[in-house]
Amino acid sequence: MINLTPFLLFDGNCAEAMVFYQRCMGGELTVTKIADTPMKASMPEAMHKKVANAHLKSGAVEFSATDWMHPTRTPAFGNTVAMYITAPTHAELRVVFDKLAQGADPGLLDDLREMPFGSYGHLADKFGVHWFFRSEK
Repeated sequence: MINLTPFLLFDGNCAEAMVFYQRCMGGELTVTKIADTPMKASMPEAMHKKVANAHLKSGAVEFSATDWMHPTRTPAFGNTVAMYITAPTHAELRVVFDKLAQGADPGLLDDLREMPFGSYGHLADKFGVHWFFRSEK
């Protein structure tokens, strides 16, 4: 089953923001830093303290977040909120990714690919909405 949640991108203060949101709304918060993932080996040490993924669930409220890590793009108003699609398999994600990629901005398209943690992809669709994709390994 494919799941869709809002996704926030922060510029180094993701953990602080998500703890604040948890204090406001309650619920269960999980925060995974780069240092706690297999990606640690392929990233500079300065990146290890950044959040790879944070997830807050409190009743009907559920969303995920990360710290900005793209090496050539910068956070700006309008590109720090996205949709986050997760699925158990790469194949399930590929179907949705390919459909949303039709008319997408080629400069903002990171094709769906295998990573140490599973599959990852990103695109800005033809309406400018950013979509992030992830599946388990």
